[in-house]
Amino acid sequence: MIVWINGAFGAGKTSAARELVGLIPNSTLYDPEAIGGALPLLLPPDRLSGVTDFQDLRIWRRLVVDTAAALLAEVGGVLVVPMTVLRQEYRDEIFGGLASRRIAVRHVVLTPDETILRARIEARAAASGDPAADERTGKWALDRIAPYRAALDGWLAADAYAVDNGSLTPEATAKVIADAVRTGAAGACGIVQTPEPTGETLAAGVLLFDDRDRVLLVDPTYKPGWEFPGGVVERGEAPARAAMREVAEETGLELASVPRLLVVDWEPPKPPGYGGLRLLFDGGRLTGAQADRVLLPGSELRGWRFATEAEAADMLPPVRYERLRWALRARERGTVLNLEAGVPVG
Repeated sequence: MIVWINGAFGAGKTSAARELVGLIPNSTLYDPEAIGGALPLLLPPDRLSGVTDFQDLRIWRRLVVDTAAALLAEVGGVLVVPMTVLRQEYRDEIFGGLASRRIAVRHVVLTPDETILRARIEARAAASGDPAADERTGKWALDRIAPYRAALDGWLAADAYAVDNGSLTPEATAKVIADAVRTGAAGACGIVQTPEPTGETLAAGVLLFDDRDRVLLVDPTYKPGWEFPGGVVERGEAPARAAMREVAEETGLELASVPRLLVVDWEPPKPPGYGGLRLLFDGGRLTGAQADRVLLPGSELRGWRFATEAEAADMLPPVRYERLRWALRARERGTVLNLEAGVPVG
């Protein structure tokens, strides 16, 4: 299990985490900041050029998950992780990766008042004794208060157990967190546990349209970016039937007939992923009444919307968008297209 302590810079995450390991039996402090510090030793300088936050590097997010899994395999027990994560897509990627390894996360956010945050940041910056460094550190931290407030007013408050530690010592803050974990008030994040593939996979997705020919996209909780309804084809299952099953599980909609195949896309292996075949089917047009009946499983999907092709370009990862783009062309032409990494062949 992981107790993830979130919050703005200056919220007191690390101080509380150090106290918390003394209150939760068999717990270990794991600070992902150490991974960020190691990246300049691992990556070529040009790869880090222009990077102002290590969290924007996918290797950092991947290593956070892999290191947590390796550390738990080595020491067992509970990991206490003091780390700010303000972008929901990064939360999805990291927590989804942990869930795929059967690692439960108790998510806590510290919420002192902004005036307290600013005072702590200024005091911490002044303590270094280097005026130039003080100014850089203070500005960096202060600039991140606004994104923290936006996250707290949006997704973060609903995802994490909030602890107002503005008037609490680190010891008292840790006790509140320990009690919340012990009683279940800070429960495990409701996120789907999708085991990581151990080989190539076959996956089937379905395109569903509204009366304006916009396509239905869903927002998974366990990985970044939007997606089509669909999933992995199980052993012995027909791909089109798997697509129909996934639509029912993810949206609550039962397709009346077997959908027509639009594209077959071979996704090449890209370590640590294995790739495989990705199929997209035409599920047809939904009526207004059908769209009103869309019901998402909260642990797996947090939202849905209809999007134009142009809007989808900003919502989908590039390879997924190319798959959609060519599926729409196949639908217009009444044909099936064979793709390799999103590019038509043959």
